[in-house]
Amino acid sequence: MSDHQILTAETHAAVRVRTDCAAELGDAVMCCLTVPAEFRQVQEHYPILFRQDAERTGFTALAMFGFVDGENLFLGEHGWDARYRPLALAIQPFLIGRTAAGGDRQQVHIDMASPRIGGGEGVQLFDEVGRPTPYLEAIAERLGELDEGYRAAPDFFAALERYDLLEPLTLEITLDDGSINRLVGFHVIDEQQLRSLDAGAIADLHQAGHLMPIFMAVASLGHLGDLVARKNRLVHG
Repeated sequence: MSDHQILTAETHAAVRVRTDCAAELGDAVMCCLTVPAEFRQVQEHYPILFRQDAERTGFTALAMFGFVDGENLFLGEHGWDARYRPLALAIQPFLIGRTAAGGDRQQVHIDMASPRIGGGEGVQLFDEVGRPTPYLEAIAERLGELDEGYRAAPDFFAALERYDLLEPLTLEITLDDGSINRLVGFHVIDEQQLRSLDAGAIADLHQAGHLMPIFMAVASLGHLGDLVARKNRLVHG
């Protein structure tokens, strides 16, 4: 159960947030949302797959960390084993909210029910005179990047569908111990269809800023083998 509150120095002056990574802090997840604007950073470590939403009216992009629910192969006893964490995880327990009256005015909210609310542990949000700490300023910047990325994402997914650039992925992997892991219900960029696009389509994607994220998503698939290697190391202990 979440408890979203507008973040203010008056109400949250004593709040501390844990910034380490651990299963009990909510990091034991198979995947998280990512946005095209960060595909360049995400593809350095994680496969990027696409999944249709529940209403089957659109797609979301996901950075993959494992093969089954609750499995994060990047999470170990020493924390997160990669240099970059996708924005959707890195900003927790914060989120962007809107005013009750609507409109575009943005407010930083905090989920006070999050396990990252550290009591006496963690990083302060405000200094002794109520000014945001460097940590909170960095979070606000990341929230802005993520919000901007969310706003731009529908045009990217519409372009993928317009040019029929997504194909279903069914991946079956046999591990060293003989067990089988499957990834089903996901999509990837259809490389054959991408190569067949004419110059006009390529120019349209490039002008809209979509071509680079497409290439980054394709490049990220090389990390599926890395996920398998991580899983094998886990199986072998």
